Amino acid sequence: MAVIEVEKLSYTYALAETPALSQVSFTVEPGELVAIIGANGSGKSTLCYALTGFIPHFYHGTLSGRVRLAGLDTQTQPLAELVTVAGLVFQNPGNQISGAKFTVFEEVGFGLENLGVPRPEMRRRIEQALALTGIAPLAERSPFELSGGQQQRLALASMLAMAPQVLVLDEPTSQLDPLGSRDVLAAIQQLSRQGMAIILVEHKLEWIAAFADRVIALAEGRIILEGPPLAVLTSPLLETHFIGRTRYTQAAEQAQALDLWPAAQPLPVTLPEAVAGFQAARRQERMER
Repeated sequence: MAVIEVEKLSYTYALAETPALSQVSFTVEPGELVAIIGANGSGKSTLCYALTGFIPHFYHGTLSGRVRLAGLDTQTQPLAELVTVAGLVFQNPGNQISGAKFTVFEEVGFGLENLGVPRPEMRRRIEQALALTGIAPLAERSPFELSGGQQQRLALASMLAMAPQVLVLDEPTSQLDPLGSRDVLAAIQQLSRQGMAIILVEHKLEWIAAFADRVIALAEGRIILEGPPLAVLTSPLLETHFIGRTRYTQAAEQAQALDLWPAAQPLPVTLPEAVAGFQAARRQERMER
């Protein structure tokens, strides 16, 4: 059974003239990592807010359609109930720091305190979340002494400690270097393999190609493409809507135009796929000599 069900979702912010989302429908199964891509203003962040109940309970506008989280209707269930099912990591981690705690360890436990989680269980969850996000050595530091990338990991750890069924991440690697991005996305993928449903909004298409199970492309608030990473990320529609494509796809397409890419070889979206394609082209060239 799908843990996320989105049915004909449309939303227009108050005082806005055009909808931020229009007739969006999809489902997500437990253990699935779904990436959302799109140009700025395509509706990605709005979708994140709708998937976690911030729309309509915090942001007020015109909403139609339906979102269900583990069977709960986000329009009728209070936000206090929805936060136990779905967690949202904001694009700007500074917005997610409570300001009420002196250490990273205490900050990760802030949500658990509000839920009245028993102390031994709280400590176990905090330590597990800190280890998974790689910030256990920072446990006694002030949240405000952390770098932007460390704060992103802190925001993620705070959500993981809540043990949600659904995790929604709005550009969680925007302030991380390539190594940090890889580590965080590998941890996120590990969580999905353990059964958590994950929605990942991300601009770094190479990472999406490597980690996502499915990709949904948005443009002007509508879904224009949905499917496996290879099918979506090689589509010419991405260029049309200013989303772009991976560097590996672009390189192979240029090679294809020069007859340096095997005709039967699909365009790649990851480095291993690109290497395999160019190796096949080299073998073919040797056979033709």
